[in-house]
Amino acid sequence: MNGADLTRRTSETFAPPLEGGAGARVDGSGKGPVVDDARILLVDDKPELLESLYQLITLHGYHAEKALGGQAALDALARDHHDVVLLDLIMPGVSGYDVLDFVAREKIDTKIIVVSGDASFSGVKHALHCGAFDFVKKPYDAAELVATMETALREVWLENRNQDMEAQLRASEELHRFIVNSSPDLVYMLDRNGCFTFLNDRLGPMLGFEKSELVSRHFSELVDPEYLDLATNVFNERRMGSRAARNVEIKLRSSLKRPGSRFSDVQSIWVELTAQGVYTDPRERNRQTFVGTFGTIRDISERKEAQEVINFQAYHDLLTHLPNRALLKDRLELAITQGSRNKARLAVMFLDLDRFKVVNDNLGHSMGDRLLKAVANRLQSCLRRSDTLSRFGGDEFTLLLPEIRTRDDVVVIAGKILDRLNSPFVIDGHELFVGASIGIAMYPEGGTSAEALIQNADIAMYHIKSRGKNGYQFFAEEMNNRFSTRLILERDLRNGLSRNEFEVFYQPQVCLRTGRITGVEALVRWRHPERGMVAPGEFLPLAEETGLIIQLDEYVQRRAFADVAAWDRAGVGKVRVSVNVSAAQLEKEGFIEQFVEALESAGLNATRVKVEITENTLMQDMEVIIPKLKTLRDLGVSVAIDDFGTGYSSLSYLRQFPVNTLKIDRSFVCDIREEEGEGEASIINAIVAMSQGLKLDLIAEGVENRTQLNYLRQHGCSEVQGSIFSEPLPAAQMCDMLRADPFAEIVVSEARSEQSSGVAAAS
Repeated sequence: MNGADLTRRTSETFAPPLEGGAGARVDGSGKGPVVDDARILLVDDKPELLESLYQLITLHGYHAEKALGGQAALDALARDHHDVVLLDLIMPGVSGYDVLDFVAREKIDTKIIVVSGDASFSGVKHALHCGAFDFVKKPYDAAELVATMETALREVWLENRNQDMEAQLRASEELHRFIVNSSPDLVYMLDRNGCFTFLNDRLGPMLGFEKSELVSRHFSELVDPEYLDLATNVFNERRMGSRAARNVEIKLRSSLKRPGSRFSDVQSIWVELTAQGVYTDPRERNRQTFVGTFGTIRDISERKEAQEVINFQAYHDLLTHLPNRALLKDRLELAITQGSRNKARLAVMFLDLDRFKVVNDNLGHSMGDRLLKAVANRLQSCLRRSDTLSRFGGDEFTLLLPEIRTRDDVVVIAGKILDRLNSPFVIDGHELFVGASIGIAMYPEGGTSAEALIQNADIAMYHIKSRGKNGYQFFAEEMNNRFSTRLILERDLRNGLSRNEFEVFYQPQVCLRTGRITGVEALVRWRHPERGMVAPGEFLPLAEETGLIIQLDEYVQRRAFADVAAWDRAGVGKVRVSVNVSAAQLEKEGFIEQFVEALESAGLNATRVKVEITENTLMQDMEVIIPKLKTLRDLGVSVAIDDFGTGYSSLSYLRQFPVNTLKIDRSFVCDIREEEGEGEASIINAIVAMSQGLKLDLIAEGVENRTQLNYLRQHGCSEVQGSIFSEPLPAAQMCDMLRADPFAEIVVSEARSEQSSGVAAAS
């Protein structure tokens, strides 16, 4: 073959890297990929032959290295990796056979093509026996030699690719094994018969079994018998596609003991099980065959226990574990339904412990709690299996007695309860005596609804308590009068204070010159759990009669001081807060110390506070009250007379009082009517003049419309509060209003409108 032929041949066979994939290119024959950037070692002892071979190989785009003689070949092989070696056999010194032996001995990964003039059968056989990949006889055909070399390179590429795939497969298997065994869930596989073929390492920690105990065993040996039908349906399901997976909650058997668990059957645990069928040939639906199931198992026993606790707490008293009022009401409504259907009677007992407060106040709440639990145990011992004992709250219990034939049956149970409770309770060496006042309402004569029966039993209980306690009383319709309602309200008021049912709302006080909010009045609100919001006029008089007003005042003051301090931290502007102080609180020993402590606890300066007292309060015990008010004034607290004009104070007394502000009562503000002129508001005019003469600030409350607002501004009233600006608001909404300060524009525009009207009238 001449040079022109060689050039033409090589230009036809050379091809750049194509679709062989990464690290590969298509060989000159087009038969497949070869190693890209392959390293070829050329070995011959004849320089001219070595150079000719070099030219041939490099013309085909391959990188070649020349080794002149066997020793140079050994050095090159020891130094670098070569994909293919073109080796002459007959060389002085280190022969080609020596090179073959070296490659075999050192386990060098390369393909050796012998290019030799010794083409005898024995020579070829010997070379191949020594590890040669192929044999090309000298003189060689260039195309044959290149084709043989590229065949070797394809072998190298395939071997490399196989090694890479095996490495990737091993890595993938290791990764999947790591993921499966590191999963917090138990991973499993079943064969088509439902026997376990695989379980990951979570089996032991979750269920306490060894893998050898379950592999090849049927799933039914692991499933709690109660849930076996459900598990069988899940594992035998033949759904495919997006609906193939199933999630169910079942119980599995466990060999682990779980100390402290609330579950009675410690030999099983709650799990969430997922299951998905495995099928052959998933690409062809008509040829799919079910071969088994795989999925995960997650321990949800803690979640189930938490749900059980939450459900228990929702319907039971946390101290005694008795049903609470919600569960009692549910059972009572069911008993009423059954009683109506069967023409049966039932009874509700409302029981209040006598002398319990003495124990609680003198021995502490811990002792009181232990006594309540002991009482609950005794009460339970007096009841039938069908009866329900409920703790209604505090020291009150409610009993539901269904299927009562006569009142005598109830009398027997009530007498038994009283006898049991009259025996002393011995707790930590203390001998404690309590009795009980029991009110009884019978269905249907004592009420036909759950609410009516409980309320009427409560009324009957208060009747027996008012007659000396420690007895029982059946409800009669004549008891349901105003006195009974008052007793219930008093009871609810006391409970409301202990249960934090009261809230503090705030009504803004607005400057009529600037429209800015200068202060707020703290007003108590009662969010009754059953009646909703109770009007202050309904419970405040009773609170004053019973002395509970002191506790109520102290609560409002502490809450108000804390809220104002919180507003300061929120950066909504500093306003003063007005709090009401009753005569009972003012007269109480230690009032000043308690008031100052509440301020310090909230971190609020005394100058930010105004106390409001009524005229009649001032007149009750001036020798006690006036010095305390002066002490408050000295601390920086402002003093206002609330509802001014409705009491009996005189100007001479007014000069003695340490007062900063007068508040015009809403009843006088209501007298301001546009159509009736100023005659009806003459008292307001007098109060305004009086405040100006005594240099006192003036606030009008109960302002509801523009007529009242304009009249008060015209006659010198500096501040107002009322629904024209805002009803009393909860603390969070009041904070938002202070931040917005929304009344300036309203007041200013109203003043301008008034001025314009005056100018027009004058002209």
